[in-house]
Amino acid sequence: MNPPLPPSPPPHDRVLIVDDDASIRLGLEINLRSAGYEVYSASDGHAGLRLARTLAPDLLVLDLRLPGLHGLEVLAALRAEGCTVPVLVLSALGAEADKVRGLRLGADDYMTKPFGIQELTARAEALLRRLHPAGRAGGVRSFGEVEFDLRGRTVTRAGQPVHLTPKELDLLEVLVRSPGRVQTRDDLLARVWGRDYEGTARTVDNFLTALRRKLEPRPEEPAHLITVRGKGYRFDP
Repeated sequence: MNPPLPPSPPPHDRVLIVDDDASIRLGLEINLRSAGYEVYSASDGHAGLRLARTLAPDLLVLDLRLPGLHGLEVLAALRAEGCTVPVLVLSALGAEADKVRGLRLGADDYMTKPFGIQELTARAEALLRRLHPAGRAGGVRSFGEVEFDLRGRTVTRAGQPVHLTPKELDLLEVLVRSPGRVQTRDDLLARVWGRDYEGTARTVDNFLTALRRKLEPRPEEPAHLITVRGKGYRFDP
């Protein structure tokens, strides 16, 4: 009989790297993971856009000259959808006009290749500090009277601990990592329970009802865990 698996480590900030250069991707993955980040990667624009939509990363490191879909097209599509993820453009296109175009399309920072990994890590940390309110080191999301510590997997309401089941915590995390974004029941079911789960979308409804009872001041009129009729759910901080 195999020994039980150890518990999963608490979640860290998610970084998505989209670059078609395998050596750059590997180097960034190794260095950012060693710095404590949860790292994902894609090698072309279409895959990068798809992962940005489904993973809800905390930071996107984006090359511009990508096969399939140009990096600026990826950036423009995300911003048009209301995605506010900080974007660090990493590109061999170093002309001032290229930088200006990227920043005007919604990039938060712009680095040219070749680059120093220490500088890139420092810039990533700076962008993530902007994402998290001052004094709440990298892992606390607040809404109403609720504080959700993503790293410690703990929730309080008006300063009092709230017990959530592991799946309730998983569902809440997926929602709060994408504020303002509508997520379908099928997407939530796949991301929280896995694509092989044999339950129905009604499972998501039941868990949302439980979360509202525990976290919303008026569960029947939720202010943060919102139903979008005919589509799914949206988190409003």
